[in-house]
Amino acid sequence: MIVGNWMQADPITIGSDTLVSEAKRLLSENNLHALPVVDDGRLRGLVTRANLLRMGQFVLRTQDPDEFNFFVTRVKVRDIMVRNPATVQVDDTMEHCLLRGQELGVAQFPVVDGERVVGVISANEIFQLAAHCLGAWERRSGVTLAPVKLGPGMLGHIADVVESAGAVLLALIPVGRHDRNGAAGTPEKKVIVRFHADDVRAIASALEEAGFPVIESVEAQRPGA
Repeated sequence: MIVGNWMQADPITIGSDTLVSEAKRLLSENNLHALPVVDDGRLRGLVTRANLLRMGQFVLRTQDPDEFNFFVTRVKVRDIMVRNPATVQVDDTMEHCLLRGQELGVAQFPVVDGERVVGVISANEIFQLAAHCLGAWERRSGVTLAPVKLGPGMLGHIADVVESAGAVLLALIPVGRHDRNGAAGTPEKKVIVRFHADDVRAIASALEEAGFPVIESVEAQRPGA
């Protein structure tokens, strides 16, 4: 999965001399988490909701009308923005984006094509991607299997068991730590199984009988339930 296919494309950008009050308005009215700061076509910084929240809390604590007036009418984006923010390229993978975010402790990146800002990717898009994978907006049933060693053919075997039991398989998602466990470096991970089926218990029983312990199961709510 490539960042360019999941980012917020053609993002709203602002110049560094924009008033903070205007940046706050744009973030609020457009339900955004970050605004790239661009001058003369080049990325100069990033303004986030967190930046503005911290600044606003400081001003409110002072309870000084003059400081509040200064904040509203004089403070500019360049005074509070994150300068030279970390970025990702439009053709980077989502995996790279996730790892970079974890390493740097940031929740949003401007997306660049060369030096041109072409998008923004944030935790919001990551949540949407996870929701798509898990079928959050669909009525999917599913089970989670206890950690198994993911050798050759293992996921295929799980798929065969699920489909042989009468389910329509939608997704198999191995999850777990990114380090390696098990003999000879074989990854050992839980497996999330998502499917459509009339009887979730029958699918879980089939998996148990095939040697795959089920640690949780979820039955999709029917319309009107």
